[in-house]
Amino acid sequence: MTAQAQFSIGQVVHHLKFDYRGVIVDVDAEFEGSDSWYDEVARSCPPKDKPWYHILVDDSDRITYVAERHLEADDSSEPVTHPAIGAFFTAFEDGSYRLRQRAN
Repeated sequence: MTAQAQFSIGQVVHHLKFDYRGVIVDVDAEFEGSDSWYDEVARSCPPKDKPWYHILVDDSDRITYVAERHLEADDSSEPVTHPAIGAFFTAFEDGSYRLRQRAN
């Protein structure tokens, strides 16, 4: 059984361990990276069977892949500054981003 994601695309979150803010651009129901990446990068061994998030990091050009247990909602109501924001979202309203509609 797959766990229900606690956060959603467009939501601004805070990384508890590394103290950065970002906006979620994609959610994986379970870890979808490689075993070698997990072994090298995920040193705290977060669960693979819980949701993982692709995050545009605020004031950076980085995109990170983060286990749900390392995140909390960011309630600052401040937008995220990232060069790829416009590729994913159209507007920032009421503390979250509105997803850009994809053409079929």
